[in-house]
Amino acid sequence: MPDIHFEKIALIGIGLIGSSLARIIRREGLATEIAISTRRAETLSRARELKLGDSYHPDAAEAVRDADLVIVCVPVGASGAMAADIAAALRPGAIVTDVGSTKGSVIGQMQPYLPDSVHFIPGHPVAGTEHSGPDAGFAELFEGRWCILTPPEGTDAGAVARLSRFWESCGSMVDIMDPQHHDMVLAIVSHLPHIIAYNIVGTADDLETVTKSEVIKYSASGFRDFTRLAASDPTMWRDVCLHNRDAILEMLSRFSEDLSALQRAIRWGDGDKLFEMFTRTRDIRRSIIEAGQEIDVPDFGRHVLSHPPKD
Repeated sequence: MPDIHFEKIALIGIGLIGSSLARIIRREGLATEIAISTRRAETLSRARELKLGDSYHPDAAEAVRDADLVIVCVPVGASGAMAADIAAALRPGAIVTDVGSTKGSVIGQMQPYLPDSVHFIPGHPVAGTEHSGPDAGFAELFEGRWCILTPPEGTDAGAVARLSRFWESCGSMVDIMDPQHHDMVLAIVSHLPHIIAYNIVGTADDLETVTKSEVIKYSASGFRDFTRLAASDPTMWRDVCLHNRDAILEMLSRFSEDLSALQRAIRWGDGDKLFEMFTRTRDIRRSIIEAGQEIDVPDFGRHVLSHPPKD
């Protein structure tokens, strides 16, 4: 029996994160019962075929009944409506968390609906791929990755510790962070890179002087790396942009200023400035590898990571 165990865990949403959680919860014996809920009948049926849970519910309120841990794995724009749907069915003392990549908005949406009798601890596992759906999940997704918890002021410390142990049992490292600070940090390390990738891929698609066949043919030159980010779930990233708007706009403004400085260096042939910038950014890449958040193998490890192991 692991250090942390729940009698019943309810997973609301069974995409990449939810289905990965289902697999790791089963593998590590973190719950006696896994209840799964999603509104799409086809997705729920597929989750049953994959045997990801013990019970399957089109109604989220039924799934959370008697659960001592509820993990909401829906796009951040749907988190408020989901909180309203499940509020009356929540068991007193249950921990309610989420996996969204914006936290200030999620707290603002969910907290008004949740009863004082539950422990609301927003969370964000900083892990993922460009794939989605119940087939995309794999138990190793969270290994060596950070999970950031942003408990509101006054949250029970014991509940925070218990949820932290849960994520550690999933393979994650856990950090506690202020929600607004989380949103600013993620705006630069996650949200902005995805927005830039979407924009670059869109620009290439719009260029009249470059055909689509050429874009695909020569994509190994760097464009391919942007297309991986730009292949991420459109609903999720639409909601991220709308629900972390202020932080993203701040980072976009800073990026635009830095891009203008780079443009001037190129225009005026300032090789020293370019060399200094490229050296500094290469050092950041090395630091990420040293921190264990990337592997230093040829081709960005695609031959290792393109087909992650599944249960």
